[in-house]
Amino acid sequence: MPFRNYRTRPLAQNAPFPTDEITRLLDMARDPATGLSLAAEGQVQSCSLDNGRLLLTLAIPRDKAEALSALCPAASRQLETLPGVTVATIMLTAHRPAGAPKQAAQPQGHRPLGGTAPTEGPLLPGVKAVIAVASGKGGVGKSTTAVNLAVGLGMEGLKVGLLDADIHGPSLHRMLGMQGKPEVVDGRLQPVQAWGITAMSLGMLVDEKAAMIWRGPMVMGAVNQLLGDVDWGTPDVLVVDLPPGTGDVQLSLIQKTSLAGAVIVSTPQDIALIDARRAVSMFEKVHVPVLGLIENMSYFCCPNCGHTTELFGHGGARQEAEAMDVPFLGEVPLLADIRASGDSGVPVVIGAPDSEGGRAWRKIAHTLARSLRAGRKA
Repeated sequence: MPFRNYRTRPLAQNAPFPTDEITRLLDMARDPATGLSLAAEGQVQSCSLDNGRLLLTLAIPRDKAEALSALCPAASRQLETLPGVTVATIMLTAHRPAGAPKQAAQPQGHRPLGGTAPTEGPLLPGVKAVIAVASGKGGVGKSTTAVNLAVGLGMEGLKVGLLDADIHGPSLHRMLGMQGKPEVVDGRLQPVQAWGITAMSLGMLVDEKAAMIWRGPMVMGAVNQLLGDVDWGTPDVLVVDLPPGTGDVQLSLIQKTSLAGAVIVSTPQDIALIDARRAVSMFEKVHVPVLGLIENMSYFCCPNCGHTTELFGHGGARQEAEAMDVPFLGEVPLLADIRASGDSGVPVVIGAPDSEGGRAWRKIAHTLARSLRAGRKA
């Protein structure tokens, strides 16, 4: 059943265009056979305009998601006739009406970012290796590690892509200093270049203030689109920053790609190591090699006197790696410069390569690069 309050629900006061104008343009893209349109079935959740790039988020009935997704390219072209709009992107969020029975998944799956499903073919055909950066729990510095490892691998002479698969909390675009929206060429998103690598994050496609209130199928659909709808080219390695835990995104990535391995990030204290064990166990159960553990926030180094303090203990990850018979990749200290680098958009390996943190990540990146090259020769 359509969202009948679409036409009467106004956009926010700071929205770039009137609701009636958006409705009129969406209504011009109709299915010729059924008359179905995004205007009749959708409900606006957000609308923003940034440097000529319009992002419109619509809530739609779940049972019509596949048919409405097919209308997005034509509707986007209509929206691009608005003054000041050069590129329009429509993102769909599917909801099941209250009390309605669950529907079987459609063959093409959910496509929350809109667009037409690409023709069947191998996923990531040009990518030589995919590495996951994972953690059993949040707050251990996994994304900071993923950014510095990816850039560090690039500094080792590898061609690197970086995918932000943390759908509910995308942040890599900010940590890399990326601005604006990615280009779309021949229906495929182009990853953005920064610090010698290419990267893609959902944070570049949505309003930063918008909450991603998506259930598992929508999350997995977004991950599939970030893998298959992005023109990743031919990198030597694609580094994937996973969300915390061992849930849908992890399983979707394992099912869709041939992972070369996983890097597990933990802090030294026991409560973090418990979850790190779960992450290692998950990858081992699905036969993905664990490339090693990293102990982040291993110690605090005073910027004034140089004295080190083990705020969260020390050496726990090394001991855990030995107990689980997986490699230990190294220790990274807790430094104010590392926190500042995430806010400034300049990775530590670039902005402060001779700092303790910069040297630690460069060493870990060198070890991983050597492993990748050895694996390629084997």
